[in-house]
Amino acid sequence: MTDDIVRSDADLDRDPARALPDRDQSLPPGDIAEGSDAPSSGEKAKRPSMIREVVETLILAAVIFFLVRSVVLNFKVDGHSMDASFDNGEMLLVNRNAYFNLGTSSLTDWIPGVNGDFFIFNPPRRGDVIVFNPPIPGNDKPFIKRIIGLPGDVVETRGGFVYVNGVKLEEPYISGKISKCDSNSIDCTPVTVPPGDIFVMGDNRTNSEDSRYFGPVPIGNVIGKAWVTYWPRDDIGVVPHYEYQNVP
Repeated sequence: MTDDIVRSDADLDRDPARALPDRDQSLPPGDIAEGSDAPSSGEKAKRPSMIREVVETLILAAVIFFLVRSVVLNFKVDGHSMDASFDNGEMLLVNRNAYFNLGTSSLTDWIPGVNGDFFIFNPPRRGDVIVFNPPIPGNDKPFIKRIIGLPGDVVETRGGFVYVNGVKLEEPYISGKISKCDSNSIDCTPVTVPPGDIFVMGDNRTNSEDSRYFGPVPIGNVIGKAWVTYWPRDDIGVVPHYEYQNVP
């Protein structure tokens, strides 16, 4: 006869099968076992934060890009009309706002002694190198030239030299050392620059299509003032400005 075995509560407590929970038993909802790969609440919070930072960085970069482009444009010299001041293929930064004006001429012309638009910085000056859209029908390619005459100036070439308001210009940058009206004549009929226009020439006078051919250029056609050369590396620097002495 088999004896019945009765276990006390103490025996049950010592029983490993009773003391350990079933390995397959589910954990209470919301609990994560130690060593689990599930992301912590901190990691979940970081993900949206990282995405937001990336988006904010991209937006900031786009804003900076458009702000810079509203002030500065890059321009590549194409051709030899500005030899030897600027070589073919030279890369420039052009200041788009150098001649920014409020367009007040129509409002102020009636005031004695006040003529033309109000320029926030500086108006165009003789000797400035500019990039502009030439007044040539069908042309969509910007030109780069030097300002020789301002509104009201009388510009002429005589004996191979340029005169503004009767004063011969000293032009150490000229390639060829001679200025002509065209390929046959070194003397030109004087040109009076109309209000709101400028007279431009290339530094390479024997190889430049400029105001000697298409006439004065409206200031509104100016894209910007040549500011900095950034390529090639040997030419990196601020574009120099030449002053013409004694020109009234």
